[in-house]
Amino acid sequence: MARAELKTLSKENADFVARHLVMAGQVIDEDPALAHQHAQAAGRRAGRIAVVRETIAITAYALEDYALTLRELRTYRRISGRNDQLPLMVDSERGLERPDRALELGRSVDIETLEVPVRVSLAIAMSGARLDLGQTDVALRELEIPQLDRTRAYGYSPDLFDAYGTVLEELERADEAADWFALARRARAALNTLDIEEDRETVEIVEEELEGFDGDDVALDDELSGDGEPAAELGDEPDEPDEPDEPAAPGEPEESDEGDEPRE
Repeated sequence: MARAELKTLSKENADFVARHLVMAGQVIDEDPALAHQHAQAAGRRAGRIAVVRETIAITAYALEDYALTLRELRTYRRISGRNDQLPLMVDSERGLERPDRALELGRSVDIETLEVPVRVSLAIAMSGARLDLGQTDVALRELEIPQLDRTRAYGYSPDLFDAYGTVLEELERADEAADWFALARRARAALNTLDIEEDRETVEIVEEELEGFDGDDVALDDELSGDGEPAAELGDEPDEPDEPDEPAAPGEPEESDEGDEPRE
């Protein structure tokens, strides 16, 4: 999708913007400020490209600049017509200490129109807003969605399991919380170890008693769901990520975006 959007630019400009977008993605975890600089450099050359505004927003969020995140995501949504970053918008409203507005924003879109991973992220963000308001019981219900399935692990499952455990902790249901935290760790380790392709983001999880463990534990079945790939051992640790390359020196962009919405 990003490649198609950049085709509207000249080849030289598209190459410049693409390099900065790639570098932003590579360094955001280690150096979000540097990632934001790369995103802004891309924005000065291609401010009307949706993926560029999205990248600026994501790097701003990493820097906890929630007002800028909201501004950029509103522009991204206007340009692209997409709601896939709605959870980040909701969470940014939370970051600005506006949980009521976060809930209103989250309810403004029909969840049936959202892809499943986005629905899950939205449920997590909405649950967090409920916690901000002290509505702990409702926060738990926000997470009790069909995707809260402890028998399978998808790419979104570890975060959902962790969020559910966190709310259970708030409700002083410590044993249940620990169970969900353990399930999240096992699902995350399995998904990381398997290095699953986009269309294979699910593994089977079965409940079984393990020697030396009190209560229910989880283990992976022998195969991935539907494709026969071997499953990872639960005790495996995920590989360390590669060190990012040194960033390319930013150019001297001239073009500015003329249609931004006012910053909040």
